[in-house]
Amino acid sequence: MKSVIVIGSGFAGLSSATFLAKSGYDVTVLEKNDSLGGRARVWESEGFKFDMGPSWYWMPDVFERYFKSFGYEVSELYELVRLDPSYRVVFGPNEHEDQSANMAELEAMFDRLDPGSSKRLRKFLAEAAYKYEVGIKDLVHKPSRSLLEFADLRIIKGLFQLDLLKDMRKHVAEVSTHPKLKAIMEFPVLFLGALPQNTPALYSLMNYADMSMGTWYPKGGMHKIIEAMVKVAKEQGVKFRTETEVKGFQYSGKKIVGVLTKTGGFSADIVVAGADYYHIDQEVSDKDRREYSKQYWDKRKMAPSSLLFYLGIEGKVPNVLHHNLFFDHELDQHAAELYTHPRWPSNPLFYASAPSKTDMSISPEGCENMFLLMPTAPGLAGDTEEVREKYYNIMMDRLEQFTGSSIRTRVVVKRSFAYSDFKSEYNSFKGNAYGLANTLDQTAILKPRLKSKKINNLYFSGQLTTPGPGVPPTLISGEVVSKEIVKDFKLT
Repeated sequence: MKSVIVIGSGFAGLSSATFLAKSGYDVTVLEKNDSLGGRARVWESEGFKFDMGPSWYWMPDVFERYFKSFGYEVSELYELVRLDPSYRVVFGPNEHEDQSANMAELEAMFDRLDPGSSKRLRKFLAEAAYKYEVGIKDLVHKPSRSLLEFADLRIIKGLFQLDLLKDMRKHVAEVSTHPKLKAIMEFPVLFLGALPQNTPALYSLMNYADMSMGTWYPKGGMHKIIEAMVKVAKEQGVKFRTETEVKGFQYSGKKIVGVLTKTGGFSADIVVAGADYYHIDQEVSDKDRREYSKQYWDKRKMAPSSLLFYLGIEGKVPNVLHHNLFFDHELDQHAAELYTHPRWPSNPLFYASAPSKTDMSISPEGCENMFLLMPTAPGLAGDTEEVREKYYNIMMDRLEQFTGSSIRTRVVVKRSFAYSDFKSEYNSFKGNAYGLANTLDQTAILKPRLKSKKINNLYFSGQLTTPGPGVPPTLISGEVVSKEIVKDFKLT
């Protein structure tokens, strides 16, 4: 058996490890932190259980496909519920719109705000369904090692239908220019790493995932997905080592033969870096083995970082749903402060999640489990406790005003997490939370390479390489890299 060391136990690392073990490789996963899951770890305090990372469950078909690869239905591993409404969008102290899971109700909301827009929405979503079919079923499964991979008749025929050269803002305007509807339709691309006018309209496939496929929740929290993946991985023979941070590599010619940690080393025929690409490339690999230059990385466009607060609250919080988007200030201003002129935001938009509205098992009886998330530009200086507290109070002022409830006085658990934590906990490049920006010049073969050109047996998976950021793409990333390894290193 050929031995594989996978660095990192996030979605991409677990996915690649499990597919490789199924293919007959001897796989060991090395995790820096004391628990598995990468950014999808769980934190518990005083009876409250918090998902530290991803909180949105979109594209359920990707998860179904993943687990079916190992003989499981999702329903055998965790209980999945569809949220209805999917989420609430707050436009002011007494102003909000709920995104219904029922398409007829959703269309009625569009027509109420902009008469006749539902017909245009139907056309928009039909086109988005095609993009989803080609994008998620075809494009994201390409390893992007050669342009010839895209010489596919279906893809070539669909180039214009994929709207690669049209931007999202113009595409959304074809449905409606009503400010509320525009905000609702542009929301799914907010975390992709660019202004809507700089994001290819291909990503309207996210609107299809949102409006047509729905927003879901695994009972017990998003970490239930990690628990299921670890269970399946162990059944395939994957071994795990936590609190094992990789510090360097031992080489023989153009190959890695050993992975070095603080406490020793692991021999390896193949290495898959599911950890931060920049960290492995620039800080773990020897200087003459680095895939890219520092200048290359400095020119990459990154998706945002985030300031988060995990809150355990005595009593319930009224007037909020599981997911709540506070769009009560100008979207373009905050977006410009993320992407065009990076700075701490002046009037930030933010996201408030209250999963205890759906799942009472994650908080003590009669209490609320919440977290607040404010997107920030990556690489910002000044991540101090004073700055964090300033924005905590800004968000809390607006949350309390909208809910008509005093919340701060009832907070019994509070933990913040921001730029410096993303760097220290996950070795995250520039403290980003969401990976590489999905701009046209960072798509497919223009992303950092899946396989090193300087080290014959080093591969990369995760949100800084093919196919990109987000939980479903990183699941797919692990599968894609495993297939490339099986082709390159056939078992004998």
